[in-house]
Amino acid sequence: MGTREIQSPENGVETPTVLDGNSDSIHRKKLGIYFIESDDRRTAFGRGYTGGTTPVNIHGKPIADLSKTGGWIAAFFIFGNEMAERMAYFGLSVNMVAFIFYVMHRPFSSSSNAVNNFLGISQASSVLGGFLADAYLGRYWTIAIFTTIYLAGLTGITLCATMSIFVPNQDNCDQLSLLLGNCEPAKQWQMVYLYAVLYVTAFGAAGIRPCVSSFGADQFDESRPDYKSLLDRFFNFFYLSVTIGAILAFTAVVYIQIKHGWGAAFGSLAVAMGISNMVFFIGTPLYRHRLPGGSPLTRVAQVLVAAFRKRNNSFSSSELIGLYEVPGKQSAIRGSGKIAHTDDFRCLDKAALQLKEDGPNPSPWRLCTVTQVEEVKILMKLIPIPACTIMLNVILTEFLTLSVQQAYTLNTHMGHLKLPVTCMPVFPGLSIFLILSLYYSTFVPISRRITGHPHGASQLQRIGIGLLVSILSVAWAGTFERYRRNYAIKHEYDANFLIPMPNLSAYWLLIQYCLIGIAEVFCIVGLLEFLYEEAPDAMKSIGSAYAALAGGLGCFVASILNSIIKSVTGNPGKGQPSWLSQNINTGRFDYLYWLLTVLSLINFLAFLYSAHRYKYRASHNFEIGKQDVNNK
Repeated sequence: MGTREIQSPENGVETPTVLDGNSDSIHRKKLGIYFIESDDRRTAFGRGYTGGTTPVNIHGKPIADLSKTGGWIAAFFIFGNEMAERMAYFGLSVNMVAFIFYVMHRPFSSSSNAVNNFLGISQASSVLGGFLADAYLGRYWTIAIFTTIYLAGLTGITLCATMSIFVPNQDNCDQLSLLLGNCEPAKQWQMVYLYAVLYVTAFGAAGIRPCVSSFGADQFDESRPDYKSLLDRFFNFFYLSVTIGAILAFTAVVYIQIKHGWGAAFGSLAVAMGISNMVFFIGTPLYRHRLPGGSPLTRVAQVLVAAFRKRNNSFSSSELIGLYEVPGKQSAIRGSGKIAHTDDFRCLDKAALQLKEDGPNPSPWRLCTVTQVEEVKILMKLIPIPACTIMLNVILTEFLTLSVQQAYTLNTHMGHLKLPVTCMPVFPGLSIFLILSLYYSTFVPISRRITGHPHGASQLQRIGIGLLVSILSVAWAGTFERYRRNYAIKHEYDANFLIPMPNLSAYWLLIQYCLIGIAEVFCIVGLLEFLYEEAPDAMKSIGSAYAALAGGLGCFVASILNSIIKSVTGNPGKGQPSWLSQNINTGRFDYLYWLLTVLSLINFLAFLYSAHRYKYRASHNFEIGKQDVNNK
């Protein structure tokens, strides 16, 4: 097809254009009657056509014997890469807050915002990774390149924590000096270096995250009758690997930091990433690949331009030949099966209106195939669902950073064992691990009796359950924070926010941690599976990037919200601390949590509306008119 994204065949095709008048009923008639059908072989789940999605090997050649590739064995090599990536991601997100405060001598607010920005960039820029994978590189090579970038960033962070030149002078800097702000702060160039290597790491994560789950799901055969069940189990196991990585970050990495210092802690993350890269490459002969379909942004732009150029053309025009689709079993988009026409966003259908004036070989910027138009429709229909998960990611971000400050004021002893504060976020991971382990034996049978769904709940129902539980989590967080603050003031701990109160246990935080863990299991796992299933064949990575983008926007929204609250609620001239004062005992974290509760309730109502309107691709009733097709 040369350099063109979509190319018309040399000989056009036409359908009869004589209709029974130009009445309003004709204008309202389903556009499917114009769809020039060329192939009738659909997949078992109504997800388009079988042509164009054949797995290939790393050289782009069809795989002769699929039994020797893919499946669970190949998926487990991919799980290892994701486990190490998330171990590094969570290891940095928790430890970097403390590192910037205790070593770089910057206030908690600055360290929290820096980590929030790291989290946001690593997720929001996942769209770039998804674009490169779908357009040019394929998922395998995108993962291979960006894991190397990730490893380089982790190495740079390790050097920062190891070499004294990269950190300020630590002499005479005790806890009291930290409280009073008397420790020597990091120089400007030292912070620039730290942020640079931190954002290189974030950029590396951006290329991995949208591709790993999709690449793992690619290892399973769509033609198998149990494909849906396999896919459901895959995404649960995938998130289990994410959870194991998080648990290791909150336990093993924290232990290494306490016993051997910051350099050893960050170095362990680099070593884990290096080992996972080797494991990923070892599995190369087993992987199944999907051919990149060309630039998805170009295809989207072509549809928008073509629809605009033909905005004044009528569906009942005498010049109309039909809605254009290439003949044969495969679509004109490499790596994609054909997609049947739908009635959503009818204005975009004008991009596929084939008129007599278009000629035998029109520009792809004037005439697009039905499959190409439907790709754009699908991407637009998907947007509201991941957008409704942004609030969940705001809560996750706030818990990950602000709850650390809460834990510093509480007693973290478990019997004679004192857990480090940075270990506290391990409990959401443990709850996720437990829930995923019991999911098929407990939740699915019970919920199946209620919903009648073979997998216990549909993907959208799982997302909704997660959002509902997240509301309970943040509501409890506000309730407990109010009690904790009043306790601190009553017992005269309000002046010192780094001394733990011996009679108030940090394990009250476990309730909000475990609830948010349950919310993650249902919402994030359901979202990943939903986006992979619903996204067009040649845009699977872009679909997965939607979830990461929602996570990134959640981090940025959390940072913006924090900045607004600090500026609006605080008044240094009058000695009035903001809700997010560095001294948590004089601040009002409870107000923030209750604000998030209200916003989450509004968001949940928006999700219910969006989910009610959404129609799964698998449930489409394809109504394609049968007409005689004649060559011009």
